[in-house]
Amino acid sequence: MSAALHLAKPEDLKKLMPLVSAFHRELQLGSEETALERALIPLLEGSPYGAVYLLGPARAPMGYVTLTFSWSIELGGMDGFVDEIYLRPAVRGRGIALETLQSLRKVLQSAGVMALHLEVDRENEAAQKLYKRARFELRDRYSLMTLRL
Repeated sequence: MSAALHLAKPEDLKKLMPLVSAFHRELQLGSEETALERALIPLLEGSPYGAVYLLGPARAPMGYVTLTFSWSIELGGMDGFVDEIYLRPAVRGRGIALETLQSLRKVLQSAGVMALHLEVDRENEAAQKLYKRARFELRDRYSLMTLRL
């Protein structure tokens, strides 16, 4: 099974929403569908702040990954953040997430992105193991902090 990346467009919203809703239900994020759509539509329309990729066959995606972009003086330029990565439960454990992260690395590196970040639940050992295999490293001196506006 291939983790081919397909840049999602506005016409992919109907395929994407069930995946995003499933991810938010699984993590018990309590997100409303209209709020999710409001957040996704600009990315699907080509916003420079991020992108959404469908994973696997474009007609019947098995998951998605959402990226956002920012700028880092410390890291020497543009950096990316894996905001969400989701695979349908039936296809997990087959190396697809690892393949996706490796493909993203190549795509982003060729686009001049200097670093890619993600956050992981401190209790989710399986995800931590996956991210380490994809060569992500903990930054000992840093913790992600958030101020909601």
